[in-house]
Amino acid sequence: MSARRPYVRPMTGWWRKNPFFIEYMVHEGTAFFVAAYALILLASVVVLGQGEAAWNRWLEFLMSPLCIIAHVVILLAFLYHSWTWFNIMPRTLPPILINGTRVKAATITYGGLAAAVIASLIVFAIVARLAP
Repeated sequence: MSARRPYVRPMTGWWRKNPFFIEYMVHEGTAFFVAAYALILLASVVVLGQGEAAWNRWLEFLMSPLCIIAHVVILLAFLYHSWTWFNIMPRTLPPILINGTRVKAATITYGGLAAAVIASLIVFAIVARLAP
């Protein structure tokens, strides 16, 4: 009597067979850029605590061409990450009904984007006002 070998489903490249999964994986990949920027902000706080000379050196480093290119890439990844995040909101939220009518997916997506832009502008205005 021979023992049957168990079926082992191949896992390599499964996500490349469906455009939905490709978009999902790219969205998840942009989270690394979000984490990278969080580390840059954390490093800024640490350097700020080391005094004015360290802070000035850090600012010079951040103004280098390599850092500027890195920030542009991170910004583009952030924008794509934000778009895909708000784009999946209608699929993840429970149905929202107003006067018995379901709110359209586009309304939820663009409403979330508008809220994010408004919140960002408010934070920018507060920071600009506090700057010397």
